[in-house]
Amino acid sequence: MNLKEKIRIIEDFPKEGISFKDVTTILKDSEALNFTINSMIEELKDEKIDIVVGPEARGFLFGVPVAYGLGAGFVPVRKKGKLPCETVAGAYDLEYGNDILEMHKDAIKPGQRVAIIDDLLATGGTIETVAKMVESLGGEVISINFVIELTDLKGREKIKDYKVQSLVEYNI
Repeated sequence: MNLKEKIRIIEDFPKEGISFKDVTTILKDSEALNFTINSMIEELKDEKIDIVVGPEARGFLFGVPVAYGLGAGFVPVRKKGKLPCETVAGAYDLEYGNDILEMHKDAIKPGQRVAIIDDLLATGGTIETVAKMVESLGGEVISINFVIELTDLKGREKIKDYKVQSLVEYNI
């Protein structure tokens, strides 16, 4: 399946100069959704993943079904102040701003094999922060998987020490 045909592109969203890749069109298309989730599961099935980690919010949408398919647990990474228990935190920059992410301190046990799932790799700041939080808790990042990668933004360079896989690439 050509996933590019299933992704809606919205220019100048959320601000002028950004070419937003909308994955909601994948989510509403049962064949595209099944293809996307099954492709990620296939890439990870031999990795013995214990936990899938997904950053808010689209990482939840793809991470949970991948975790289910792998027989793994799922850990959400949320924006600051959204989790009720003790957390670890990391600051990151986006291509259009900055923020702080948090994960429960007890979410990852030392030695657990972790896959990080998100919808989009842009500058790499968000995922680099998530990987560092996982490692600060003793987890081993086995793979980082995306639906979309924006290759011109060179986000892969920030996470070059990890196995990185994406289903679709755009040269913006």
